Amino acid sequence: MENVNEKEKEEKEIIEEPSKPAGEQKAASEKDRRKRKIAEQAARIEVLSADLQKALDALEKAREETAEAKDQYLRLQAEWDNYRRRTAKERLELIDNAGRDILTGFLPVVDDCQRALKVLRESEAAGAAIEGTELIYNKLMNYLKQRGVEPIAARGAVFDTDFHEAVAQFPVEDPEKKNTVIDVTQEGYTLNGSVIRYAKVVVGI
Repeated sequence: MENVNEKEKEEKEIIEEPSKPAGEQKAASEKDRRKRKIAEQAARIEVLSADLQKALDALEKAREETAEAKDQYLRLQAEWDNYRRRTAKERLELIDNAGRDILTGFLPVVDDCQRALKVLRESEAAGAAIEGTELIYNKLMNYLKQRGVEPIAARGAVFDTDFHEAVAQFPVEDPEKKNTVIDVTQEGYTLNGSVIRYAKVVVGI
């Protein structure tokens, strides 16, 4: 009988064992809540970090694409400027060459006028013939001068291969006349400073 009572007593003690105090339960619950909150914040930070990295990668890619597009634009702009300058230069050269050829074509006419005047002046030709020929010659020379054609100074000048072409050499006694032009067989001309026909000259030696 005593054994039965003792067993019942032990079971009662187990059943009636007091639970944890309310303060300890509340502290444990708060601790668990904080842990869950920290875990949630850590997970959110990880997500935000991944999103930030994606945004940074996209920004870097956009910068590279922008730099590439800018480089291509600058190259195209440079090519366009070069093309525009080249075509403008070619157009000016075409106009200049065309005008040069036309003006050079007048020079034989100038030569004929000079020869005609020389013959008329040396002959017994009428004054009207000389005057008329001079008028034509002067008009022609004025036209050429307005367009930049100028005769090359030759007679009495020091021989210069940039403007003169020696067709003959002639011995001279005067030392000052050596290497100078003593006669001109054909007049030379420049167009805006550039030679379009060299003066053919006789040089003293």
